[in-house]
Amino acid sequence: MSERDERVVASVEHASDAKVLIISVAARLAGMHPQTLRQYDRLGLVSPARTPGGGRRYSERDVVLLREIQRLSQNSGVSLEGVRRIIDLEKLVVDLQRRIMDLEADLSEAHQRLAQVQSMAAYPTPAYERTTALVVWRPRRPATGG
Repeated sequence: MSERDERVVASVEHASDAKVLIISVAARLAGMHPQTLRQYDRLGLVSPARTPGGGRRYSERDVVLLREIQRLSQNSGVSLEGVRRIIDLEKLVVDLQRRIMDLEADLSEAHQRLAQVQSMAAYPTPAYERTTALVVWRPRRPATGG
């Protein structure tokens, strides 16, 4: 991963998910025309929240994504369909990385439990001598009051 890619990933990870920016502000922050944001929304490249009146609300993370879409499409010559595929694959990578972290945590927990069981097995239980003696048990009779 290039240094620039690492900076983009870091900025996306630290950006807020709060959908509070109206379209004109998000467009200005991303260096785009608001109509471009509407088009990207229709194409599914970015997913703003909607107000009850239908207005779009963007987050800082959306703005970072918009800048990356612009960089890929304008500077790198990637088609918007290609950009969508890249975004989908990047999301998949993040999801898989989270899954790996969860599985590693589960595995670590299983190793700890196994170590506990093995340490308990290190202390053998006392062995009892086999016998053929018969033990008869008779329950106590209830005391009669009287």
